Amino acid sequence: MDLQIKDKLFVVTGGTSGFGLAITKRLVEEGANVIVNARGKDRLDEIQSLAPQQIEIIDGDITTDAVIADIFRKIDSRPLSGVVLNAAGPPAMSFLETDLKDWDKAYEIILRWKVKFTHELLDKMLPQKAGNFLYIESASVKQPIENLVLSNSLRLAVVGFVKTLSQEVASSGITMNILAPGYHDTPAMERLYAKKSTLLGISPIEAKQIFENEVKVGHLGKADDFASLAAWLLSPLSKYITGQTISVDGGLVKGVMG
Repeated sequence: MDLQIKDKLFVVTGGTSGFGLAITKRLVEEGANVIVNARGKDRLDEIQSLAPQQIEIIDGDITTDAVIADIFRKIDSRPLSGVVLNAAGPPAMSFLETDLKDWDKAYEIILRWKVKFTHELLDKMLPQKAGNFLYIESASVKQPIENLVLSNSLRLAVVGFVKTLSQEVASSGITMNILAPGYHDTPAMERLYAKKSTLLGISPIEAKQIFENEVKVGHLGKADDFASLAAWLLSPLSKYITGQTISVDGGLVKGVMG
């Protein structure tokens, strides 16, 4: 299927690992140009070497105002077709393990930067009357995940602001959607394996098997499959879909609205 994104420009944050890396590769396969942000110059250089004519890189922490400004300087006056807002989540903790400093930090790494980045991107996209926003969150916004109280809570705030904003800008040709991944075979799962292995006194491998057993299809998801849906949502083919939170979870979420 031709996604009609050849030579179009996209931004992917957290683009050197897990979902971000898989989405970057999928966009490049479709002929798109991608500005990739992440922390770690060596890894970014490695990613850029895969397609040096299509990939540009920005090294730094996307939750900081300075890196957001760097990305806008890189975009410059070029039309921007879409953006993937993706970053690592907070540590695995129960509520009683947290204090207010943990909640303040979670606000910064889950919500604050997305609000700022979205505000500034809209200033660029509204005159274009086109653009696709895709937020990578978690299935925890539909069904809480044990020992992820910070993520369970603050990601719901992202869903609330994205849904509200999607209604405000829908007539401008801009779509805003959320992908809510369940358990996938990505580095982000390591913190859950480690937490469960500590709590139960088992090995991380045994902990991983427990998570796999919770998934109705019987195995963890693959980032490459996830990226295929993401790329479609970033393309003009998805122009009638906005304000949606779409689970990609192998049947993990049990609610009828999952």
